[in-house]
Amino acid sequence: MTAEIYDADVWRSPEDDLLDAFLALDTPQGFKAEIIEGEIIVTPPPNGEHETVIGRIVRQVFRQAAADLDFAPGTGVVVPNGRYIPDGAFSARGAMMSRESWAKPDGLLMVVEVTSGNPVKDRESKRKGYAAAEIPLYLLVDRRAGQVVLYSSPAKDDYTATATVLVGKPLPLPEPFGFELDTGDLFA
Repeated sequence: MTAEIYDADVWRSPEDDLLDAFLALDTPQGFKAEIIEGEIIVTPPPNGEHETVIGRIVRQVFRQAAADLDFAPGTGVVVPNGRYIPDGAFSARGAMMSRESWAKPDGLLMVVEVTSGNPVKDRESKRKGYAAAEIPLYLLVDRRAGQVVLYSSPAKDDYTATATVLVGKPLPLPEPFGFELDTGDLFA
C-alpha cells in the first residue's frame, strides 16, 4: 500500500485565503481592520465625538453598574461570519486577562458600537454577527438616527429583543449592569 501525497493548497478555501490576507495586513496606526461578511473593512481612526461618546458610556457603567466589570477598547472578537473589533466590550472582571488579540467572545457581556461612516455595517452585519456569537447585549449608538439601541436575547443569527430610545431618553440596561443609561449625557 502506498500513501498518497496531496498538496495542502488543494484543500484551502477562499475563507482561508481571506483570513491569511487579513492577518498579513499592515494597517496604519490608528486604523482598524475587520472581516465583516467576507469583506476586509479598514476604517480610519474615529473622530472626537465618537471617542467622547464611548468614554461617557464607560464612565456611566463604572459609576453605576451593579457588578464589577472590565472594559476593553479595541479587542478582537472572532464571530461566526468574521473578525470584529467593537468600539468597546464589557466583560466580567478578569474574563479577558488571558485572551489572545483575536479570540472567541467568551466572557463578554456587552459590546458597544458608535456609528461612523458606514452605519449599515453596525446596524445589520455586526448585529447579526454578535448575535451569532451569542454575546448577550449589543449597545448601538446610532448617531445618524439620533437613537440608542440595546439588542438582547441572541438566538441563532440575530437578537430577539430590542429596546430603542431617542438620544436624551434613559435606556434601561439589564443585570449585571442594572441601571438606566443617561443617553442625554452622551452628546452634552
